[in-house]
Amino acid sequence: MLFAAFGGIASAAFAVVFLWVRDEHSVLILPHFVSFATGALLGAALLALLPEAIAGAGPAGAHAIGFTLIAGLGVFFVIEKLVLWWHAHAHVHGAGAAACPQHADGALEEPVTHHGPGHSHARDHASGVLVLVGDSLHNALDGALIAAAFLGSAQLGALTTFAVAAHEIPHRVGDFAILVQAGLSRRRALLLNLATGVASVLGAVVAYFGLRETQQALPYALAFAAAGFLYIAVAGLIPGLHRRADPRTSAIQVMLIAAGIAVIAGAERLAGQ
Repeated sequence: MLFAAFGGIASAAFAVVFLWVRDEHSVLILPHFVSFATGALLGAALLALLPEAIAGAGPAGAHAIGFTLIAGLGVFFVIEKLVLWWHAHAHVHGAGAAACPQHADGALEEPVTHHGPGHSHARDHASGVLVLVGDSLHNALDGALIAAAFLGSAQLGALTTFAVAAHEIPHRVGDFAILVQAGLSRRRALLLNLATGVASVLGAVVAYFGLRETQQALPYALAFAAAGFLYIAVAGLIPGLHRRADPRTSAIQVMLIAAGIAVIAGAERLAGQ
């Protein structure tokens, strides 16, 4: 439960640090966190969660693990579609408005509209509400993934928590900015952002007691968690990294992705000794 709280609450608190950093500095630092988080998610999925799932299912369950992985990718694809539609519905009013492109950190850019200040304020308020609801659901799922990993082993749970926290930090920075734009004070936006982290503990409680009663389902829960991490890394984070393709930035991205993978691989190796 403590690790689930760390993944959901501490990452939000740590993300706030970036909001007190000057804009020109945070713009340089945050993309590096995204690159590192990409590597951490890939490492956790492919070097920790998936091998544990395959070992737990045994040779006879390998095909079912593959099917679970595919099903998990499909579920996360549908979830992302619903979230994007939800955000677009809050931002776009009227058929003539343009769709909202997405930033690398998951925040949606403002469409160009010609409405008055009252409409703009209502739209920002709606976006703030959706951010809180979406974050709560997202954190509940993260908590469930952490609980499933801990049922595998304490080391696997710690690695999963680290990967969750790594990708949550840049995500929370974008969400905090949306809440402030919605008219909340920084203090209240911080408190609400932290409050959504409680959902990760609730998700962990439900998953822990549910999976503990059905241990045979644990390998498939781990495969589902691996699918979630793979989808976040490949579909959510990597496309944003491609926005900058100059050689120097690309080399730094590759090194930081490798560093994220190396941290997970090193921790997994130490845990196995």
